[in-house]
Amino acid sequence: MSFALIIAFIQQSIRLSSTLLLGSTGEILTEKSGNLNLGTPGIMASGAISGIIGAYFYTKSSLPFNPLISVLITMLCCIVGALLVSLIYCFLTITLKTNQNVTGLALTTFGVGMSNFVGSLINSQMGGTGIAAFPEIGKAYRAALPFADKLGVFGEIFFSYGFMTYLAIVIAVAAGMIITKTRIGLNLRAVGENPATADAAGINVGRYKYFATCIGGIISGLGGLCYVMDFAAANWQNNILDQFGWLAVALVIFAVWKPNMAIIGSIIFGALYVVGSFLPSLTTKDQKLLEILPYVVTIVVLVIISMRNKKENQPPESLGMSYFREER
Repeated sequence: MSFALIIAFIQQSIRLSSTLLLGSTGEILTEKSGNLNLGTPGIMASGAISGIIGAYFYTKSSLPFNPLISVLITMLCCIVGALLVSLIYCFLTITLKTNQNVTGLALTTFGVGMSNFVGSLINSQMGGTGIAAFPEIGKAYRAALPFADKLGVFGEIFFSYGFMTYLAIVIAVAAGMIITKTRIGLNLRAVGENPATADAAGINVGRYKYFATCIGGIISGLGGLCYVMDFAAANWQNNILDQFGWLAVALVIFAVWKPNMAIIGSIIFGALYVVGSFLPSLTTKDQKLLEILPYVVTIVVLVIISMRNKKENQPPESLGMSYFREER
């Protein structure tokens, strides 16, 4: 493998890692409250297609194109779309106490199916080429830091990415600090571990669950937007985001519910996923086989942390369980 190909491999791995990092950080926040949201792939797809809807109407308007405005509109649409789906999950699982696993899987089916349907409609309005593309908005998302070219290889590896790559890292670091260093994080962990005790201590369990799940859903939705606008250069294709949603859920286990660990894990997962495309001697079937490596690594990590049986590496004790206040 040539040096230029190695640089390209690192860049591609980091670009994909941003999507995985945002998806997993959002799910970590959700799970810290005791909610197991298997609807993450659907939320990521919903956030992405909401951004595409914003991009479509902005480019079709009579307004002159402005990169900053295009980014703000697509991000706002993404946030609204991801929040709406997250609120549906919250209402069903927190207010109505429905089964979290079934609800999450249903939302994944709904989110992916809805995004495919809307994406097909937008594609037909744009000429039916098979891909809804917004190249100018893609350039705004993929614009590298202005001084990257002046730093040689160092700049290519660390500063040649769009702003969402750095935003993903900032969000993950901030989430880790909030969870471990603040009173809000302490209350959140208490709700996830033992909601009855947290309730007895005066913590509003429902409010924390709603807040963490909605904020987590928004962050995961931004992960979907990051993939479409940055990694895929603002090109929408159906049935592309659900696999990365499941990778984000797997990354939560790999990172042992720690956002800071998810930064490293997301780069590893990204590298494992794209490595096949940088090995020209492999057939398409072999490349697809390599794409399952992140899941294999997750299983290995799950076995290891189960054998070590350390409390800090285990999921929240009430994860996936509905809280019935009258039973405390």
